[in-house]
Amino acid sequence: LGPLPPVPHNNGPHKSAPLGSYLSGRSVFLETYGCQMNVNDSEVINSILTQGGYNITQDLQSADVILVNTCAIRENAEKKVWHRLEYFRSLRRKNTSKGLAGGDGGHAVVGVLGCMAERLKHKLLEQDQLVDLVAGPDAYRDLPRLLESVAGASMQKDEEGEGEMRGGGAINVQLSTEETYADIIPVRAAGACSAFVSVMRGCNNMCAFCIVPFTRGRERSRPIASILQEVRLLSEKGFKEVTLLGQNVNSYSDFSEGGDSKPFEPQEEGSFAVYSRGFQSVYKPKREQAVRFAELLDRVAEIDPEMRIRFTSPHPKDFPDELLHVMASRPNVCNQIHMPAQSGSTTCLERMRRGYTRDAYLDLVRHIRMLIPDVGISSDFITGFCGETEQEHEMTLSLLQEVEYDTAYLFAYSERTKTQASKHLQDDVPEEAKSRRLEELIAAFRSTLAEKNKAQAGRFHLVLVEGPARRKNTGLKGNTDSGRMVIFPDIPIPSSPAEGSPLVNLSAGDYVIVQIKSSTTGTLHGIPLARSSITDYHSRRSACSYGTPA
Repeated sequence: LGPLPPVPHNNGPHKSAPLGSYLSGRSVFLETYGCQMNVNDSEVINSILTQGGYNITQDLQSADVILVNTCAIRENAEKKVWHRLEYFRSLRRKNTSKGLAGGDGGHAVVGVLGCMAERLKHKLLEQDQLVDLVAGPDAYRDLPRLLESVAGASMQKDEEGEGEMRGGGAINVQLSTEETYADIIPVRAAGACSAFVSVMRGCNNMCAFCIVPFTRGRERSRPIASILQEVRLLSEKGFKEVTLLGQNVNSYSDFSEGGDSKPFEPQEEGSFAVYSRGFQSVYKPKREQAVRFAELLDRVAEIDPEMRIRFTSPHPKDFPDELLHVMASRPNVCNQIHMPAQSGSTTCLERMRRGYTRDAYLDLVRHIRMLIPDVGISSDFITGFCGETEQEHEMTLSLLQEVEYDTAYLFAYSERTKTQASKHLQDDVPEEAKSRRLEELIAAFRSTLAEKNKAQAGRFHLVLVEGPARRKNTGLKGNTDSGRMVIFPDIPIPSSPAEGSPLVNLSAGDYVIVQIKSSTTGTLHGIPLARSSITDYHSRRSACSYGTPA
């Protein structure tokens, strides 16, 4: 089969592709790599395939279909997938009793989905008979039809005595300017108390190093009504935490309730349009009549005061005061902000096309901490970007130390084709220098984090219980409002802070007041005091009932 045209779709009621005779009751194993968006996309994929008549399985060995939802942000992410594809090939050579390709006695179909599929396209089908199916991030509605095509072609070839189907596979990697999967209810893991909710897709920022605009397409925002409805359903099902997702989540602009239908306006190459103070972009936003992210966040938080709301991943340019005021005023909106800096050097940031300077970034950090004193700040950094000098590297080290992040994601630069950097800059920092600089960044971050965590001793946090700690017999684990991991004993505690409350055992989804006693570099350790709620904790916190609150 050659490339298959996409099935027309819209954001109205979801209709699965017709169920074919080959597919009824077949099992699908889906493996996910990469960011939270990929996790949520996999939940959408599970929903589409379930509607299409498939059974989702956790048993790789017996699966008829093996799908891998992939990441393409760095070379190492793709290497992991290539290794898994080699393993899948060896697996299906050993087990030919199941599968769609070739019918009974055929092999399991292997498909690559997501960003790596969008980046490599037909190359995946041409690579040594590893893959039968390729689908980009905007083609998931088409999966039942793509699988039907693989199965149908294979059955036909098998009947003709021609063996397994290798005639090019099935592929749909067409990007969309409209697809948000707004009408599809994701299939989430049983027993989960936290959920991801996608609110927008794509990115217009065109940072020099980043492949995302080429694998995820242009920004488009999901209608607010569908988001609010999904959050209401999660609240009714007892979920205690929702994370709003988007490649550039705080640029959310929904025009479904009236206004212009084009949320951005391309500018001439090299021109910049001002966003927040000191920040710029190659796109001028048109948001005068749109529902913007601050309003979305406020309306989501209003649905259930006992459900925590987080969001990721934002760009620093889109933090207007109205958004910060929503965070400060809503007790259930978590005091956690991800602010990808990428570099601490203004000259390096300019080559990266980030649209801000070191000073502008630091001014925003100070402003945020003034409005939200207990905020936890995380960041992304790339070391060894094109032309990075030792002086620029030192500037990044000093930014890490000055800001004192709560979490940092640190990576060596990995060139991606199609990006501005691959076209116009030279990847000229030696690998040895990249490795050394990365180690220095990691050491600097760990040093500041260890000191920050030591200062938590004696402080109180409201922790959302996630379940047993990773190590056996070490108690329970959970996250604070600001995103810190806390480990604490699994012991009976008062059911509420009120005096004389009966003792209860904690379960996943409970809120518990924990006093911190010690810490390691990445984890806080404490003692659980009482089960509580967001409303009760913040009212007592305002009255200083817990000493030094956090």
